[in-house]
Amino acid sequence: MCTINIENIIRNSIDVKQAILNDRDLLCKICSFKDTIINAYRNGGKVLFCGNGGSAADAQHIAAELSGRFYLDRKPLYAEALHCNSSYMTSVSNDYGFENVFSRAIEAVGHKGDVLVGITTSGNSANLLKAFEKAHEIGVSTIAMTGNGGGKIASMSDLLINVPSTCTPRIQEAHIMIGHIVCELVEKELFGNE
Repeated sequence: MCTINIENIIRNSIDVKQAILNDRDLLCKICSFKDTIINAYRNGGKVLFCGNGGSAADAQHIAAELSGRFYLDRKPLYAEALHCNSSYMTSVSNDYGFENVFSRAIEAVGHKGDVLVGITTSGNSANLLKAFEKAHEIGVSTIAMTGNGGGKIASMSDLLINVPSTCTPRIQEAHIMIGHIVCELVEKELFGNE
């Protein structure tokens, strides 16, 4: 019985990835995701990430792949997950409310030409919505990685990568796959000839 459940979970994960593979528009958006990041780096910008819970872990993971390395031994790229300073997160949450933790970080470190990637399965996280508002005020490009539909953040995003699923674990699995794809392609395009 347990193995049947395991097989079903794996099949569900494969089904979501197959749906992405069959969605030409979504594949083109993933290419645009890569291009946006490359353009930021080529023009002296940086890439900032934010998310909550598992999406925070994904944000940190993808930022590490860019700032450290993916496949190639190459110079580091500036990528940062905005939640990694626990003293900042707790003090701003206490003094200004948790909904303002990312918008204040963007206000402090964001500049025109940077990219903000917000990862949220629902697309409705208040702190990401406020971060996207602040990013637009400053001139920071916004990319949202969400689940099906995109939620409230869909209309606030310069680019929406909405995984065709409503199941949080399957969406998060697809987000990290898409993040890995983008990291690999960014690295190859920026450093592949070195």
